[in-house]
Amino acid sequence: MRLVAEDLACVRGGRSLFAGLGFAVHAGEALIVTGPNGAGKSSLLRLLAGLLPPAAGRIALEDGDPERSVGTAAHFVGHLDALKGALTVAENLGFARALLGAGGMEIEAALAALGLERLAEFSARMLSAGQRRRLALARLLISPRPLWLLDEPATALDADGQETLARLMAQHLSGGGLAVIATHAALKIERVVEIRLGVGGIA
Repeated sequence: MRLVAEDLACVRGGRSLFAGLGFAVHAGEALIVTGPNGAGKSSLLRLLAGLLPPAAGRIALEDGDPERSVGTAAHFVGHLDALKGALTVAENLGFARALLGAGGMEIEAALAALGLERLAEFSARMLSAGQRRRLALARLLISPRPLWLLDEPATALDADGQETLARLMAQHLSGGGLAVIATHAALKIERVVEIRLGVGGIA
């Protein structure tokens, strides 16, 4: 399986963020997207997730399920953690599993993997920023998807949280998964391909 983009262009608010962008990410690889604020890193992830239409170009997930779009084969974790504050930590994962489908870890195991097992019955609104990010990442584990689209996944994570993220990424990639990660932080990930976006194009 591989994720392919050809001659991709993105226009937001009448401004061209990038054009002529192409890459291929194979199973077991992570594409790291870097660049200054406003260069289009988040917009690229949203294009891949199917949340924005490309101004030009082609996106395809080759050698996978031909009936599945790139967006439906992906987990997208954006800047916002997209949690429901009125629900408990465990209920948030239960809601996500009902929406996305089961087949991955049980809720208790996913919480343990992110170091949140003791907070299962806490309201999500009581979590710190780092705990909220851990909970958002726990959703990756309960409903398997081959492609992870992660926007600044290390935001608000302490050193232990960053080590946990690196371990989860290694497990995902070693199992044949793919990832596209927009980040300013140095992540401890092997088998990395990198592109850098510049304001108004590709740097």
